[in-house]
Parts: sequence; structure tokens; C-alpha cells
Amino acid sequence: MTGTVRLEPVSEQNLEPLLSVAAAEAEPAEVMPPVAAPAGWSHARREAFRDFHRASFGGLDGPARTQMYVIVAGGEVVGMIRMTRSGQPDTVETGMWLGQSARGQGLGATALRELLDRAAAAGMRSVVAETTPDNRGALSVLRSCGAELREIDGRVRAEICLDAPPRR
Repeated sequence: MTGTVRLEPVSEQNLEPLLSVAAAEAEPAEVMPPVAAPAGWSHARREAFRDFHRASFGGLDGPARTQMYVIVAGGEVVGMIRMTRSGQPDTVETGMWLGQSARGQGLGATALRELLDRAAAAGMRSVVAETTPDNRGALSVLRSCGAELREIDGRVRAEICLDAPPRR
């Protein structure tokens, strides 16, 4: 994967390419909340994926309080990153996924840095994330972006303060 990484708000125009990457290069549990549907990328699960992403079309001030972005690298959709208003003032929670072929190339860290810039521009002061201790890729991305990591009850909570200059 070559070229620059950019974020584009998830829209009807890029939702099908995003679903194509998810279905070809990720498991449903990696890219969307659980749903009652047949295993794998069934028709029902694909519809639930579309509905889940369409719910974010209102952005941070919409009903879902979430802004989702497709991650584009080398002109191709490779994954998704989001920010969701948390219960804490001036704080958003983030999550991301990349298709298998885009992993391990530094694209996640680049996408997260871009999201941090957008969160700061939206007036946020902190970005938080949660992952598992065995998710080495996520932990590496979070560390490279200056996250403070704490393990609590078998989960890792990350916090990135946007008042401090990010590590590049």
C-alpha cells in the first residue's frame, strides 16, 4: 500500500467499498457490534453493517454522537476509524479496524494521528480507547500516538491528551 492516508466521512458513496473490504478481509466481530444473524457475512449481517454505519451520518452532534471515517490509502478504502462522544466533557472514544492486507504498514498510526487532529479541531481535549492486552497492533498504534495505557480488569484503557503535542 503506497501513497498518502486520508480520512473521508462514511457516506453512501463509500459505504459499499467499506463493506467490500470488511467482508473480504475481516471477521464481522472485528468491524461491527454483534447482531443476531447467521454466521459469517450473511445478507442480514451485511444489512446490519450498513445500518450501523449509516447511524453515524449525523456526526458528533447527531443521534449516534459518532463520526465515522473510511481510511483511504493509495487511493483504496482499507478500513474505518471513528470517534464517539463519551460521557466525559471534551472527550471522544475511538476505535478502528483495517483489512488484513493493510495491517502492519503504519497506516493505523497515520489514521489515528489524523483523527486526533480532527478531534482537536472539534474542540476535544482527550481521546480514549479500549482494547485487549493481546491486541499488539492496537497497543503499538496507541503508544506511537502518545497514549497513556492502563490495564484494568483484563482490558487496556488508553488516553491521549490533545493538549500535549502528539508524537509523530
